[in-house]
Amino acid sequence: MIEVKVTTIINPTEDEKKVEDAILKMFPLIELETVTTDEGKFIEGTGDIESLRDIHDLIRKEEIIDTARTRLVAGSYKHPTRTHFLINKQVATKGRLNFAPAIEEPLGSINVDIEADNAEDMEILIEWLTPPTEDGVALFEADMPKL
Repeated sequence: MIEVKVTTIINPTEDEKKVEDAILKMFPLIELETVTTDEGKFIEGTGDIESLRDIHDLIRKEEIIDTARTRLVAGSYKHPTRTHFLINKQVATKGRLNFAPAIEEPLGSINVDIEADNAEDMEILIEWLTPPTEDGVALFEADMPKL
């Protein structure tokens, strides 16, 4: 089973609805909630592999399969059942996918944590989201796995 967790901070200068809309443009199937902690106000939600369908499509639309694969593999370094990456929140408001630097951006990023039951399931997920390429073109396209 795959679990996807999405979290981002809502800065005092940001419109909560616009931040929520940015996340939903990337992950329309995730049900979001607002949480307030001592560290601030956050929007978070969880989903399954189905919630990654739009990310899958955006990776192809933006022609960033190699970049996405690098981020997913780097995010699973030392933890073969998990991966983590950041999405630029500002770019997401326009429905575009842009991976944020590994360091949190000034306005905050959309944090995406994905966890699989085992390392093999994570490898299958990464192959589906970001298959190997040649000259930037996917060598194959697999159906969404039943994880």
